[in-house]
Amino acid sequence: MEALLYEKLGDRGVRCALCSHRCVIAEGRRGICHVRENTGGVLQSLVYGRLIARHIDPIEKKPMYHFLPGSLSYSIATVGCNFRCRFCQNADIAQLPSDRDGAIIGDTVTPEEVVAAAERAGCRTLSYTYTEPTIFFEFALETARLADAKGIRNVFVTNGYMTAEALDLIAPVLDAANVDLKAFSRKYYKEVCGAKLEHVQETLRNMKALGVFVEVTTLIVPGLNDDPDELKALAAFLANDLGSDTPWHISRFHPTYRLTDRPPTPLKTLRDARAIGLAAGLKYVYTGNVPGDTGESTFCPACGETLIERRGFQVGRLRMKDGRCGKCGAVIEGVWE
Repeated sequence: MEALLYEKLGDRGVRCALCSHRCVIAEGRRGICHVRENTGGVLQSLVYGRLIARHIDPIEKKPMYHFLPGSLSYSIATVGCNFRCRFCQNADIAQLPSDRDGAIIGDTVTPEEVVAAAERAGCRTLSYTYTEPTIFFEFALETARLADAKGIRNVFVTNGYMTAEALDLIAPVLDAANVDLKAFSRKYYKEVCGAKLEHVQETLRNMKALGVFVEVTTLIVPGLNDDPDELKALAAFLANDLGSDTPWHISRFHPTYRLTDRPPTPLKTLRDARAIGLAAGLKYVYTGNVPGDTGESTFCPACGETLIERRGFQVGRLRMKDGRCGKCGAVIEGVWE
């Protein structure tokens, strides 16, 4: 189908305005995402309704820890991505078109069918995930609007590289997002991801301003983005620009895809990073990919009471009432109902 958010140029060229790459695409060529193609001067989405993944997940898998904990989320994806992360954890989906000569595969599904399946499964949310949802924006937007009308909330799991124009379009039906802030170094973003840090920062600020509930994830890669000074700067950005109530997930790296020369992140590194986040004033800092670690649980920032016990994607007893600590009554930021 014809894509949203582009402008026509001379000689049948187009400029895409969906993500911050703002690709200029010649006739017959595709953008960096490999799923938007200029056909005769008209930009086409090649993945509309072509779902490569449909799963029912716990919302904690996104990870979202302060958004309807313990609930189920109907999760969808197409192939393609606008990043080229060397550590891509879903490369078989995200990097498929770039690694397999532009191949586009997936089942043909309508937005109505996705929303109906979510309803049947008792899912309280729809998550657009596994790859970058911005690249299947037209399908996500239509599906999100239908879901919103049915009382199902919408969640983006995203690299945060969408343009302000794209965010403005979907914000009225986008309830929450987990945004990867992959590092706090321009060099890292350029060399490891093929992107620019400042565009992700801008998206995070815009999401908060538009009322989207935001959680942030940083995958800690040994020797690349684990410098304590960099982590302090990242934590300060979250606390100062987004707010101290922003949940920050510090996730463990495992060697994969094109980054196999690094070891898994030491647990001490994760715990030190969590301490940095708390020292910066963040109220909710979590360790991820380490089932059983204390840092998976939610604690009251006022009295220290354990409010939500977690192990992996399993949620234990919630010690809260009406969004407040069950012991001292402090407000715990999040969406609980």
